[in-house]
Amino acid sequence: MSLFKKIFSSQKKETLDKGLEKTKTNFFSKLGKAVAGKSKVDDDVLDNLEEVLVSSDVGVDTTLKIITRIEARVARDKYVGTDELNGILREEIAGLLSETNQSENSGLNIPGDKKPYVIMVVGVNGVGKTTTIGKLAYQYKKQGLKVVLGAADTFRAAAIDQLQVWADRVGVPIVKQQMGSDPASVAFDTLSSALTQDADVVIIDTAGRLHNKVNLMNELTKVKRVMQKVVENTPHEVLLVLDGSTGQNAFEQAKQFTKATEVTALAITKLDGTAKGGVVIGISDQFKIPVKYIGVGEGIEDLQVFNKYEFVDSFFKI
Repeated sequence: MSLFKKIFSSQKKETLDKGLEKTKTNFFSKLGKAVAGKSKVDDDVLDNLEEVLVSSDVGVDTTLKIITRIEARVARDKYVGTDELNGILREEIAGLLSETNQSENSGLNIPGDKKPYVIMVVGVNGVGKTTTIGKLAYQYKKQGLKVVLGAADTFRAAAIDQLQVWADRVGVPIVKQQMGSDPASVAFDTLSSALTQDADVVIIDTAGRLHNKVNLMNELTKVKRVMQKVVENTPHEVLLVLDGSTGQNAFEQAKQFTKATEVTALAITKLDGTAKGGVVIGISDQFKIPVKYIGVGEGIEDLQVFNKYEFVDSFFKI
């Protein structure tokens, strides 16, 4: 397919290739066993492929969708060799990602009519939420934009302290209060400060726990309502951060947070340390929410804008 003939920026692509190495090795090892001794894609191969996809954390529903599409191609073409399976899988997975991730490379683009552009970040503690915020702030600042951070995850002092460390590292202002303060109050102060400073981007850290869906929903709703008293129609983006290394647990977190608030974008972190990178495909497909960023390393530059073509190319690169 012509869409795979794109030329990718070498350094970023090398990092992505390296970050997906464990996932790719695991997947193709299983796939090799699934087609061993077979020359034709038949029911046995499809059954084995289904098992490979599910065990690679693609998720049951998305796996069944992929298998159904491949079955249709086999029925249409009458004969499909196992040597063609990689190419077919690649095309079908790219097709699925394209249905959700329409806007390629738009992750860091800020609409000119929204100033400040307000991003509310949600996710449980330990998924890389604060690190993602810090790396995003770095990327925006590198573009010459003025960024303000808000420490509205007030449940743990460590969350506030960690965000302060990132603010100092990146060199951007942070608005914070004491541990246990009202998160909505922090959000209000952050937006008020951002307006005073004529900031371009505001990133607000929020709820770090799934203690109770009703409480979480009420807390996030209140934060949004208070934000809108300062800047209309905010937040402009609700970014859910998920830890890719947790596999199916990431699906469950996505389910809980999408019930609690309107999530508009996803960041999937820690893909470099896991063989569970297939979770990106399943979560993107099942929740119909664009994956905007992926974390493929610990470096400050290793939070990448998600590009479906680059991801599929790296996933299937042998």
